[in-house]
Amino acid sequence: MFVQNQLKSWIASIRSKTALPLRIELWNGQHVDLSSETPSVTIRLPTVASARYLLNPSLANLGSAYVEGNIEVKGKAMDMISICNALARNTLKPEGKLARIVRSFTHDKSKDAEAIRYHYDVSNAFYEQFLDRALVYSCAYFEHGDETLAQAQVKKIDHILKKIQLQPGQTLLDIGCGWGALVIRAAQQYGARCVGVTLSENQYALARERVAAAGLAHLIDIRLQDYRDVTGQFDRITSVGMFEHVGLKHLPDYFSIINKLLAPDGMAMNHGITSTDPENGETPYGGGEFIEKYVFPHGELAHIGNVLKTMQQGGLEVLDVENLRRHYARTCALWTENFEAHAEQIRPLAGERRFRIWHVYLAGCAYAFEQDLISLYQIVCVKAGRRSSTLPWSRNYMYAQEHTQETRPAPVLTP
Repeated sequence: MFVQNQLKSWIASIRSKTALPLRIELWNGQHVDLSSETPSVTIRLPTVASARYLLNPSLANLGSAYVEGNIEVKGKAMDMISICNALARNTLKPEGKLARIVRSFTHDKSKDAEAIRYHYDVSNAFYEQFLDRALVYSCAYFEHGDETLAQAQVKKIDHILKKIQLQPGQTLLDIGCGWGALVIRAAQQYGARCVGVTLSENQYALARERVAAAGLAHLIDIRLQDYRDVTGQFDRITSVGMFEHVGLKHLPDYFSIINKLLAPDGMAMNHGITSTDPENGETPYGGGEFIEKYVFPHGELAHIGNVLKTMQQGGLEVLDVENLRRHYARTCALWTENFEAHAEQIRPLAGERRFRIWHVYLAGCAYAFEQDLISLYQIVCVKAGRRSSTLPWSRNYMYAQEHTQETRPAPVLTP
């Protein structure tokens, strides 16, 4: 009876603050609607004990309860995330443990490899269900806003290759190469001699198959290798969606390694997710805690100011910074739509528990980018200390239309 009275009081409090299209189904068969609207989301509490998750609705609590089957949630993932954030916002105080806490982890080669494999080595077939056919798992670039996901991913790769002014025959290192789409594009369009490194065994195997199928083995070397073990120098270096795994304390060393690997007249680009908290804090209300536990172990997001500072500490000069937050909100929304459209194919590939993790994770990312809780920046840099005459006068070269890159399709290769 005590829990029931608590829940009744909590529901009355939420109703007094906001109207949510949410239905709460109780363990006794009764239900309560939190507005006069038709519910878009239903949360079922199978036992009296499960009510505690609603009484303390942090994103970590609700997300964990959903993943572990302690509550049942029905509805579209984007609606689920929006309503859960509203419950947290109207119940919890944005301070203390639930504020944008800064978390730090110990990073080494073994732990980093384990974390990468946990996230990426689900199965290639799993990712094929919601990514584009080229398997580009990073923020797309919607030049006009009406591109398909596949078109926007090609434009993202071309945008990067233009930004670093890749020239025919140059050497290119791609740190965290994924399934190889960027190095394949660079070799096909520019004849670049590429090295792609990844810690994911699944990515490594499929990327090598795709390179061979494209007839590019003479230009592309895919390695199962930590970036800290790469030697030599490269004309161009790209890192796309990888530095989130480096760790805040290790960013100066990370950029120092890029500096060491970069040719004297070379150019590099870092593309990655950042915190919008100046103190490098996680997303509020326990969102970061959920992601660390279930999705990206040991992931850490730096504020853009910290990224720029540590780049300089690593011996690099920043030439250009572009915010693509809107683009990642759109990318994650499309991934979420694809995920739900292929739910029946994904469940047996992932298992019910992992299915639930990803169901809310992708939609949660879309929400976080939309609401300015996290962001995405592309940063172009060179070795510090170069003569000014070696630097471009303007950004025009990044946006000039080149028909060879605008009209050729992305490589669509299957094993």
